[in-house]
Amino acid sequence: MLRREVLTGLLAIAAAPAIGQTDAEPGLQTGAPTDFDPSQVIDLARAKAARAYVPRPRIPEAWTSISYEDYRSIWFDTRNALWEGEAETPLRMDVFAPGLYFPRPIHIEIVEGGKSRPVKFDLGVFDKTDKFPDLPVDDTLDYSGLRLRAELETPGIFTEFLTFQGASYFRAIGTGDIYGLSARGLAIDTAGPNGEEFPDFEAFWLEKPAPGAAQFVLHALLNSPSVAGAYRFLVTPGQPLVMEVEATLFPRKQMSNVGIAPLTSMFQFDETNRNRFSDFRPAVHDSDGLLIRNGAGETLWRPLANPRELQISAFVDDGPRGFGLMQRARKFSDFADLEALYHRRPCLWVEPQEDWGKGFVTLVEIPTDSEIYDNIAAYWRPREDWQPGDERKLSYRLTWGDQSDYGNGVRVLNTRIGAAFEEGIIVAIDFENGADIPDDLDQVDRLISASAGEVSTGVLQRNPETGGPRLAFKFNPGDAPQVEFRVQLRKHGAPLSETWLYRWTA
Repeated sequence: MLRREVLTGLLAIAAAPAIGQTDAEPGLQTGAPTDFDPSQVIDLARAKAARAYVPRPRIPEAWTSISYEDYRSIWFDTRNALWEGEAETPLRMDVFAPGLYFPRPIHIEIVEGGKSRPVKFDLGVFDKTDKFPDLPVDDTLDYSGLRLRAELETPGIFTEFLTFQGASYFRAIGTGDIYGLSARGLAIDTAGPNGEEFPDFEAFWLEKPAPGAAQFVLHALLNSPSVAGAYRFLVTPGQPLVMEVEATLFPRKQMSNVGIAPLTSMFQFDETNRNRFSDFRPAVHDSDGLLIRNGAGETLWRPLANPRELQISAFVDDGPRGFGLMQRARKFSDFADLEALYHRRPCLWVEPQEDWGKGFVTLVEIPTDSEIYDNIAAYWRPREDWQPGDERKLSYRLTWGDQSDYGNGVRVLNTRIGAAFEEGIIVAIDFENGADIPDDLDQVDRLISASAGEVSTGVLQRNPETGGPRLAFKFNPGDAPQVEFRVQLRKHGAPLSETWLYRWTA
């Protein structure tokens, strides 16, 4: 998905000064109230799934034919935010303009006191430059997404922490982070031979928070040709930001490749493939590894790759305890990028709240030569197919922030791969220091296995910069097109570190 430029532009738009404010009644306006109960969203999803899929109307083609620069020339005036001026309300909601990559509008309602009011579309809540084209306005127009802001660091300053825009994509950040990877409501047929299906969040219901509330509730309706569903998000901003997600899903057809709690990120290069890119920066990525804590309690760390060909990895499991895409590189010097600030991109951890049974944590890695493309996807894929008429209830916790140590054992800090001085390839894995690391590293056992080729026993030394051990080993793949590695440090026969996994490809 092309989104790097879009994200940068939207952030710039959000920070742009307000100009051209009219004398009309300011702020987002709502319509007549109707009764609301959260169960109605589930009932609506169930009813939609019982009928053939009907896509939402598209906005006028003139809106989707505008250029990226045109879209950047219209932005929301935050003085028009929902609940702006209500000092006792701890939340503000902004909206995004329709157009460009967002051809189908969403519907937003505000819930208060058991009543729901629709948010009316009003082009007047946006400011624009004189470069924005004169476009037709009709009943098909509505907003393309929403953004939530709260007082997170400074009283009186409402800082954004969550956005929903485009299909079922959403982004959140812990306080002090900047936007990086995304989550989605559901993934269908990702990397499948017939192409991926992208469900949409068609409608949202935002509950008005009570004075002083620290948590916010948002309901969403998901719809696509294969499935309809109802979602409830309970969001607690901060560092980290925590989202409790409840989903009730109704398949329209048999679904064999379902992605639950899908995550989307970008990995271009780091010390594992630095030789392929001419760039002044030592690394470019939103995430650097997939972390899994499986049902057996083992912690797996899989550094991300930017392969030359599409590759899919499936980690078989029964009752996963959690998985996520991490950004363990947290120093500016890891990237040396004054604009992208990759060291401040959040990690995202998925924690099931019930037994998800048998399936696979799936990692999809797509080749990319540019950082503007998202090329990494990770999700849970159930082993059994979903059938029409099923009702699937799921709940999980999403944690966005700086933390990256959700498993057991000493963490892997970094992986470096490159040609040896003589024939072969060197792999160097840096582990963090910890209380369980003995002063004498001879007491640490090194378990190194490979699916093909020849592998050395490795050398374990202390890294003077990290204080932790570095394991370096050499391998020769021979004629093997790929090699699967498994590495772990052990002490007295018990695991000492995470299990490091990697797929090397020729």
